[in-house]
Amino acid sequence: MVGIKRNILAMQRNELEHFLETLGEQKFRAGQIIDWVYKKRVFDFTAMSNLPQRLIRRLLADACIRVPVVLKRQSARHTTKYLFALEDGDTVESVLMQYHYGHAVCVSTQVGCGMGCLFCASAVGGKKRDLLAWEIIAQVLLIQKDLDVQRQRVSHVTIMGTGEPLDNYDAVVCAIRLFGEYLGIGQRRITVSTCGLVPKIERLQSEQLAVTLSISLHATDNALRDRLMPINRRYPVEQVVAAGRQYGKVTGRRVSYEYIMLKDLNDRPEHARKLAALLSGSLCHVNLIAWNVIPGRPFAPSDRAAIERFSAVLSKMGIPVTIRREMGGEIQAACGQLRRGQAEVETE
Repeated sequence: MVGIKRNILAMQRNELEHFLETLGEQKFRAGQIIDWVYKKRVFDFTAMSNLPQRLIRRLLADACIRVPVVLKRQSARHTTKYLFALEDGDTVESVLMQYHYGHAVCVSTQVGCGMGCLFCASAVGGKKRDLLAWEIIAQVLLIQKDLDVQRQRVSHVTIMGTGEPLDNYDAVVCAIRLFGEYLGIGQRRITVSTCGLVPKIERLQSEQLAVTLSISLHATDNALRDRLMPINRRYPVEQVVAAGRQYGKVTGRRVSYEYIMLKDLNDRPEHARKLAALLSGSLCHVNLIAWNVIPGRPFAPSDRAAIERFSAVLSKMGIPVTIRREMGGEIQAACGQLRRGQAEVETE
């Protein structure tokens, strides 16, 4: 029976060293391969000119470097949306965003999403499967390959594309570690989003990671959050905020609470006062997001004046707050708009 080839893309250095030892090679070859893949963005063993031919032959027989295929790039202003084809024929989307402080990539962690949030396009069609760690890492690696031409680099990663990251916990944590080890993206520049999987938040705080936790809250009472986010029936508002409060205490990292502004539903000053009371005394920050319209959903976005009034109430009550800059709406690449893409696009 033909053995399954090992994809080295998501191997940590010690794993790759051990793998090379099983092939009868010395450990230092791992550094050479990592340099080719992650620094030079070369995914072909035969092009790695400083490797001996005997090793190349063994690698071709027993290993591989698999990456998704870029099906489409779609740009608008400071945003580029990528459509990636996976090996099983499905697709995921990622977004490159240009800010004054650098380039951020928003990556997906699942094909589809099983959380069912009513305001989010990612939930349409449900979850098909988790992405493997290398499929998460490759999204950033391939986008970085594009940026190489401009002599630019990915400086930040937001793990909040399609899927619930903490529902694919092991692959996400592996990717976080390798973003730093191989691509030089510090953990303080990585944000992990969750709709509120309390046990996984508690587990994440023990990983000794310096990432920012971003909790999608969107409501301050259980009745409304039950309607907007079915996960709230398992982990109600009070438990989610308590988990975020504890995460901040244990890690010393400020927790970001995402709050989508829905007209006449959660955007009044009394909602802001209740949110401030809920978060009072915790290491937190609130990110107000104008809802990006999803056809067929029974909501309307709050107007700018309502968002600014809401922000002013939070500030007055001592809660740090920002209004998220709107990016990518023209190409369906804004917050909550990513989904499983269409594969029937010619490969570039």
